[in-house]
Amino acid sequence: MPDDAGVFRLRPDLAIVQTVDFFTPVVDDPYMFGQVAAANALSDIYTMGAVPITALNLVAYPVCKLGADTLKAILEGGCDKVAEAGAVILGGHSVEDEEPKYGLAVTGVVHPDKLITNSGAAPGDTLVLTKPIGTGVLATALKGGLLSEPEEMALAEQMAELNAAAAQVMREVGVNACTDITGFGLLGHMREMAANSGVDMELDPFKIPFLPRAKELAEEGLVPAGAYRNREHFEQHVEISGELPTVISDLLFDPQTSGGLLMAVPAEKKQQLLDGLHSSGVNASPVGRVLSRGQGKILVRGA
Repeated sequence: MPDDAGVFRLRPDLAIVQTVDFFTPVVDDPYMFGQVAAANALSDIYTMGAVPITALNLVAYPVCKLGADTLKAILEGGCDKVAEAGAVILGGHSVEDEEPKYGLAVTGVVHPDKLITNSGAAPGDTLVLTKPIGTGVLATALKGGLLSEPEEMALAEQMAELNAAAAQVMREVGVNACTDITGFGLLGHMREMAANSGVDMELDPFKIPFLPRAKELAEEGLVPAGAYRNREHFEQHVEISGELPTVISDLLFDPQTSGGLLMAVPAEKKQQLLDGLHSSGVNASPVGRVLSRGQGKILVRGA
């Protein structure tokens, strides 16, 4: 069954979790780009309930065109973010390319009995989201020169924030399922979790936290092409009841970079999870619930 990372059991009490991710720059500052790309790659390890231990750099870069200093800044950003996660970079690989790309191959460890997948959501679970959405829209605005320098920095810091604190609370409290919100957008990743778990889910779009200016910019048409691809791919599994503004619908399909965790937690643990997340500085929000056994349908409740 598809999950966020691969798992290999080494012995009865130890499994390794492995993932790989890299992409083109989403912010202008090379150091922050390295931070964001590293945080994004590390996220799949946290999603599985594991702890990252090692990473390998993946670099595609036009050194003759952009120079070594920019590359150094990207790698420093990634290295510092990996160190923040308590892991180490062991090396990596680079190739010459016209378009810069950077990311990591990451290895983590977990006790096999404490592994968290995206296929365990159960009827009655509450769905909790740990980061606001809208990075795709804001990154599109950034490319168009429509964000101020402070707004660009705020966007970069949001994307560079590790999911480590949220994952720690999740491991302590215990949840039934987890996934992170990245390229498929919130509805796409909800659909994956619902289908893999064999359940239907309900989403309350008016409880979802959005990044500052995300609605405004989406209303102005700054919706990335990836959001339309996500809509085309997943909308057959989504049912909207009532009225839902187009801007909200667009943001539900907005592809995220280094987004938050979406957890399915038993109702009796909901408050403990939220209290723990808030105490750890994670501004998490309950955004929906698991309904009944089903085929992975997502019900979005409009006004």
